Amino acid sequence: MSILIKNGTVVTAAETYIADVYVEEEKIVAIGKALSYTADIIIDATGKMIFPGGIDPHVHLDMPFMGTYSSDDYETGTRAALFGGTTMVIDFILQTQGDTLYNALNTWQKKSKGKAVGDYSYHMAVTDFNDDVAKEVVQFITEEGISSFKTFMAYKGALMIDDGQMVQLMKVVKEHGGLVTVHATNGDMIDSLVAKNKALGNTAPLYHYLSQPEVTEAEASARFTDMLAYTDCPGYIVHMTCEGALNAVRRSTLRNQKIFVETCIQYLMLDASLYENDFEGAKWVMSPPLREKKDQEALWSGINQGLIQTVGTDHCPFMWEQKKMGKNDFSKIPNGHPAIEHRMELLFSEGVHKGKISLNKFVEVSATNAAKIFGMYPKKGTIAIGSDADLVIFDPQKEHEISSKTHHMNCDYSGYEGQKVTGKVSTVLLRGKIAIQDEKCHLKPGFGKFIKRKTTTKII
Repeated sequence: MSILIKNGTVVTAAETYIADVYVEEEKIVAIGKALSYTADIIIDATGKMIFPGGIDPHVHLDMPFMGTYSSDDYETGTRAALFGGTTMVIDFILQTQGDTLYNALNTWQKKSKGKAVGDYSYHMAVTDFNDDVAKEVVQFITEEGISSFKTFMAYKGALMIDDGQMVQLMKVVKEHGGLVTVHATNGDMIDSLVAKNKALGNTAPLYHYLSQPEVTEAEASARFTDMLAYTDCPGYIVHMTCEGALNAVRRSTLRNQKIFVETCIQYLMLDASLYENDFEGAKWVMSPPLREKKDQEALWSGINQGLIQTVGTDHCPFMWEQKKMGKNDFSKIPNGHPAIEHRMELLFSEGVHKGKISLNKFVEVSATNAAKIFGMYPKKGTIAIGSDADLVIFDPQKEHEISSKTHHMNCDYSGYEGQKVTGKVSTVLLRGKIAIQDEKCHLKPGFGKFIKRKTTTKII
């Protein structure tokens, strides 16, 4: 199948210009003015923008957590992502402590194969590092095309590794061209504050926030940068929320460290005042929690200063009935909220439309940087001849309202209910096939492919 997109405003991380884009099979074949190709399908994109397909580097699909599972699986989650212009996601495999990485990989392959509608890859979460696991890490990088390894500085007894294990993992990953990513919060401090609040009878969602003050994230982020400096390993901090953590990274630049940072759309859009709404605040219980207005300002500035490279979602939805597991104990509320579908539109509306970031910065943090950092560029993340034809045709003027009544995520509430947004996805192509058009998904489960990633990060 061939597709010719006419007269759109092509936007990449570096350029903005009006052109036609010709797609054949799975690739972009030509870009130029008044292209004369004969195509099976012609799309008029006059007045619209053409972005590279979005890459969400942080999602949790069908993930076990606190005795339940996140409510979006690979089918519903990647389909919802496509509706919002995200053509690829990177999910997290979780190693069970005491078990192998390969057993965890097999589990996640069963979750995804034949179900994914959009493209995907994996980060490997290492929760129990030892000599045998070290050998598996090398195999994942060199044979499986999985080159990023998630670590947790919190969730003791389930996911957390200690600093000694962290350093040893960094040394192995550094030697073989991978990347260590981190959930950077001080788990010991958080656990003590949670226990203290529960002992005082403080059970509301507000105390989830008050048990994870900014210092818990700032301290852990600084400690992570120090370990990276010691091992000379590339690092990536996921879901950064606050000014204190950002300043830890800012200080690391004084010793010429290059540390990649991700924030999430909710930390740019929402704040901790939502936790004051009694149990309704459970909708926004996530870790780290939402922060203050001053932190939002710091994060937007960090994007413009190049300290923050990507905007993800940490998409980990639960039905309202699942959230009620913590009705009488905030520590039992499943952590996470639905966002995979609205990341691109919210970032455009709040960022570009309101003048906080440029169009090119929007593409950089929603697609291009993730492709570079995680070893997929220029196959993914840009509009260039030879790149995968993952394209989003976007109407920058169209206004709409977000609601659980109309979203496609498998979640019975929205964290952005009633939010008015300017800019809407019109058509989405995934590897040269029309994925979304006329508010319908035209791809079947199983179309999504696992994308093997390169062994070295592209430093940006």
